[in-house]
Amino acid sequence: MGKGRTAALASAAVIAAGLLAAPNAVMAATVPSSSAATATASSYNGLALTPPMGWNDWSYYQCNIDEKLILDQGAALVSSGLAKKGYNTVTIDDCWMQSRDPSGVLVANPTTFPDGMKYVGDKLHAMGLKFGIYEDSGTYTCGGYPGSWGHYKQDADTFASWGVDYVKLDGCNVPSVAGQTAAQTYIDAYNQFSQALVDTGRPIVFSDSAPAYFQGTSDWQAVISASSKVANLWREGADTALGQQSAAAKWSAIAYNYSYNEPLGQYAGPGHWNDPDFLLAGDSGLSTTEMQSQMSLWAEMAAPLISSTDLTKLSPEALKVLGNDRIIAVDQDRLGVQGHIVQQGTGYDVLTKPLANGDVSVVLFNKGTSSQTISTTAATVGLAGSGPFTLTELVTGEQSVTNGVISADVPAHGTVMYRVHRGAGKKLAPAVSLSFTNGSADAGAARAVDVTLTNNGPTMINEADVVLAVPSGWTVTGSPATAHLIRPGGSATESFTVTGPTPPPGPHTDELTATVTYRAESTTATVTGVDDLFSNVPYPNLAAAFNNVGVTDLSNYTVGNFDGDGNSFSAEQLKAAGVVPGSTITFGGATFAWPNAAAGTNDNVEAAGQTIEASGSGSKLAFLGSEAGDVQDTVTVTYTDGTTSTGQLGFPNWSFSSATEFGSQVAISTQGRNTPSGYADSAYAYRVFYNSIPLDSGKTIASVTLPSNASIHVFAFAAQ
Repeated sequence: MGKGRTAALASAAVIAAGLLAAPNAVMAATVPSSSAATATASSYNGLALTPPMGWNDWSYYQCNIDEKLILDQGAALVSSGLAKKGYNTVTIDDCWMQSRDPSGVLVANPTTFPDGMKYVGDKLHAMGLKFGIYEDSGTYTCGGYPGSWGHYKQDADTFASWGVDYVKLDGCNVPSVAGQTAAQTYIDAYNQFSQALVDTGRPIVFSDSAPAYFQGTSDWQAVISASSKVANLWREGADTALGQQSAAAKWSAIAYNYSYNEPLGQYAGPGHWNDPDFLLAGDSGLSTTEMQSQMSLWAEMAAPLISSTDLTKLSPEALKVLGNDRIIAVDQDRLGVQGHIVQQGTGYDVLTKPLANGDVSVVLFNKGTSSQTISTTAATVGLAGSGPFTLTELVTGEQSVTNGVISADVPAHGTVMYRVHRGAGKKLAPAVSLSFTNGSADAGAARAVDVTLTNNGPTMINEADVVLAVPSGWTVTGSPATAHLIRPGGSATESFTVTGPTPPPGPHTDELTATVTYRAESTTATVTGVDDLFSNVPYPNLAAAFNNVGVTDLSNYTVGNFDGDGNSFSAEQLKAAGVVPGSTITFGGATFAWPNAAAGTNDNVEAAGQTIEASGSGSKLAFLGSEAGDVQDTVTVTYTDGTTSTGQLGFPNWSFSSATEFGSQVAISTQGRNTPSGYADSAYAYRVFYNSIPLDSGKTIASVTLPSNASIHVFAFAAQ
């Protein structure tokens, strides 16, 4: 499973409570004392000398899998050509098993896998693919099926007999062991399973999930270090989003997983890789720019490239992203160095990764909501000395020559990825970068847009034609335009005027695209750049911004999707707690209006940076909310005098995490929740929390801009 954050917290709660008995066979393990420990120099089992590649069902399908689906996805890997590019392992995640037979051997679900797992493996092998399977190191899997605790050797031998080539071992429901910390118990368990795989005599790649269960704790890097010595790859943090989650949630997950994975390069190398979870290319909601960014960042970080989407319905754009040979080559480079940040600025990172032939791969990553020109130098990314240098843009394959400046206009959430080679061949065009300057304008009014071309190459640009394209319904004047005689290191600016319609409420981006065709000596080349015109028109009130169904009743529970997995609060249980649509809730000194929305309709804001018109004053801005994750992010308050203040807002996970995280308090507690199958999980509390941020004393609120992290859900807010 990509273990869910909820599952991780549930496991931690079980460990803390000591509810599960431990078998006598577990022996003590020692947690490494240094968080800066370096991983072994070579693969512990001789496998996975480059990052594993393939497909896993979890993110897209969760437990909705069967034999036919798995084999159809394997066939799609072959027919799409992705298998030939290295995506050669099909892994069945959680929920494939049903029980153990009287001798303790795992039994596949006879309804969904009627021919058994060896049959599936044989069919995948016949396609030229490898066979991966999932289990859990605890007593039960995250989905509640038989875990491997107490059966490590037996399960390893069983998997080998089925022809398994890859095992992913999750970490839910690991029991507590007397005299051991949780970290020691996990380390020992994974050591045992790793050795059991080696003892089978079959080459089996081992994916270890232990570190993901310690993210945010002082033991995290110690568990990563231990995993790097006994596994080929390891999940070290949160999942990427599930297929049902919103576009905002998916991008938030990609950006977050990148942020925690990038600093961990000391543990990675041939045979042992940091795994920031699945590639989401092909999922609905992600733009081509965002899909490309994840692929580029994962390749730069030498991460496993494991797709989790419906391969039978890949769009041409998604297939192009996943199948880019130039970017795959960076990920699979035999030197095996994980790329890292060498330069940062407002809203951007520059990463470099040395390659086996002496080249470097460079990623310019724009984390912000508007396009920007990002520039670095060959020296900064690790190529000392003078130029020229050849830049190969790895999405398009286009080549140019630079004296040392590496620069590009990068769209919001976008990346530009170069392979940089010392020296330059003849007849290469000089490298050109674009930048945009936008004049101010009221909504729907004319706006000035300047496009600046900079010649970063060694030769004169004789002429450059600039065409500015605008969205449908917009107008542009001044396009096309032509610039002349741009010397090496020089620039030229062309000016345009654009007019567009008034944008709708909420965060909104319109894209202008500049295409420049330029001539230098005997060469002609083209460069494009995107100008993101970002707006955030306020909603008139919080209810107008509601975009998520968090509460359902038993008449229509399938429409709920509070957590991205189709689960929601129960209206019946909320009523039992005294909360119905339109209720007044007083808590923590604040008075809130509970959403006056019928069950099964939008009743909360899944945060995406929305701005809400508001009023009032006081010492605090109080919120009622909850999370499908466990994070905090920035709220910005704008006052009537034009000033602003900020505060960090976060809520605990709606069920399993500590009720006081981020300074929260439980405001509403219900038992159980609605799932895609109806009311369930009655043993657990599902909660809405109170939290607050400070306000500037004596000032009146004009608007509130919510966080950008989609894990955060807001039901109400009020000044107090």
